[in-house]
Amino acid sequence: MSAIYVAIDTPSLERAKLIAEQVRTSAAGVKLGLEFFAANGPAGVTAIQELGLPVFLDLKLHDIPNTVAKAVEALRPLEPAVLTVHAAGGRAMMQAAKAAAGPTTKVVAVTVLTSLDASDLNAIGVSSGPAEQVALLAQLARDAGLDGIVCSGAEVGAAREAWPDGFFVVPGVRPAGSGTADQKRVVSPREASEAGASILVIGRPITAAEDASVAIRDIALTL
Repeated sequence: MSAIYVAIDTPSLERAKLIAEQVRTSAAGVKLGLEFFAANGPAGVTAIQELGLPVFLDLKLHDIPNTVAKAVEALRPLEPAVLTVHAAGGRAMMQAAKAAAGPTTKVVAVTVLTSLDASDLNAIGVSSGPAEQVALLAQLARDAGLDGIVCSGAEVGAAREAWPDGFFVVPGVRPAGSGTADQKRVVSPREASEAGASILVIGRPITAAEDASVAIRDIALTL
């Protein structure tokens, strides 16, 4: 089975449905983020789910525990396969999110965004590098009872070793020859898979291709 979730980052429901249709036989699911959700809301998520693909709802919730719990409760009827919160929100917030989620939803914590490097962390007052920060937040997420984390392919191997039964989402995955755009810590699909990723999140190399169905099949062959 494919481990690829296609990141559909567009405010257009019709565009999102077109991409989902093209990849539905090859993808493990699709990732819908803030851009899509802000434009289309829960009804848009339902419209994508009706195409038969699991949905990873990537909203990166980060607020006080009660607010996050209420937000997760509001999202619960959508039954997303995966839902993200920020590990930086703390243990109590993550516990509240997990308690509010449905039994079929994996709640995973975003550790260090793949658009950040050591200098970016330093600028916001984090003295440790990405690897150390991911390890710290991964342990916090595990202690909070979450299902797993989101981290780059550079850190997933160590995270998997420390948390053998964790669920590891790896974004920032770029096939050979693809541009990195705003991502700084990127790896190839094969590297991420071999390092221990549970699912790979791939967007523009598939969604910006002339034919998304061909692009995802070509990437899957490299795994």
